[in-house]
Amino acid sequence: MSLFYKTTFRNIVLTLSYTCFSVISVMGNVTAEDYIDRWKEEAVKQMMTYQIPASITLAQGILESGNGISELALKSNNHFGIKCHADWEGGRTYHDDDEKGECFRVYDHPRDSYEDHSKFLLRNRYSMLFELDLDDYKGWAKGLKKCGYATNPQYADRLITLIERHNLNLLDINGSEAFAHVGRREAKADPVSNTNVREQQILADRLGSSSEVRSARRSVGNLSGKRRIRTTDHGIQYTFAHSGDTQKSLSEELDMMPWQFRKYNNINKDHAFRVGDKIYLQPKKNYAAYPWHRVKQGQTIWDISQQYGVKISALIRKNHLKVNEPLKPGMKLSLQWPLNKKGELPWFAKMVNAKER
Repeated sequence: MSLFYKTTFRNIVLTLSYTCFSVISVMGNVTAEDYIDRWKEEAVKQMMTYQIPASITLAQGILESGNGISELALKSNNHFGIKCHADWEGGRTYHDDDEKGECFRVYDHPRDSYEDHSKFLLRNRYSMLFELDLDDYKGWAKGLKKCGYATNPQYADRLITLIERHNLNLLDINGSEAFAHVGRREAKADPVSNTNVREQQILADRLGSSSEVRSARRSVGNLSGKRRIRTTDHGIQYTFAHSGDTQKSLSEELDMMPWQFRKYNNINKDHAFRVGDKIYLQPKKNYAAYPWHRVKQGQTIWDISQQYGVKISALIRKNHLKVNEPLKPGMKLSLQWPLNKKGELPWFAKMVNAKER
């Protein structure tokens, strides 16, 4: 190799090395405050749509993405460490986590990661969280850990520490009005005890007591006026009936045909929804996300079909039932596997460790 080419090659290597070093150095200086400044508006937007505290969303984003500069965040735009799961149809990447080579979701933009994070928490697994008030960030943090979002035993404590260190709980109350006061440490905030008092007063002025806030959230879905659409653990969209809902009003609101509600929910034209009824917006599946169900007093096959999002015909077939056969309390129904003539799981189901729920 000539001296000219050697010199040119060396200069290219030095330039690339300097560039990489500069990029890494800049990334190394990214702080939690930088991340909050960049993503707090998106977190509030998600809160107004899905009723998930913005403080929780931001704290999870900080923790899971390492202030947005983790390998998963930079290469895959995945800020929340969400794994693929069976219903994921998007891009995939593989990283070592709890196990070697686990599959994680890939997004076109970090905003897509925020949207998917919100929809991910609408699964039945996390339904207990939506009984909490929006300002109860400690309850949400502990609830996420209890529901199994993360395996780290300190997960809830770490979220709470991040929220209180950066005053993120102000976003849960003031929303966009708090943007100027959240994130940067030079923006002084009241001590936590005083902040909590102020938050409670704001809620009282706006909606009344905590029970009234919770009641309002249940009746209207969310603060933006849109109906909250949930997703079952096995990927079926549904919503809960509000006061005054009819097949006609729902079809107009959700841009669906009345026959779809009847088909997806096994109801007739005269069926009247009760407040709190689960209403499926997509066809049920031949299996549920859970293996077993113990029949309770007064339950029908339709009740169980609605509870788990599994077709009535599949329940009848798997459990060797007769159409319109009354169910006995305590009866154990298989929701995933067809039982043999003895009412037992087949050998292949036992091989995959299908345990009683």
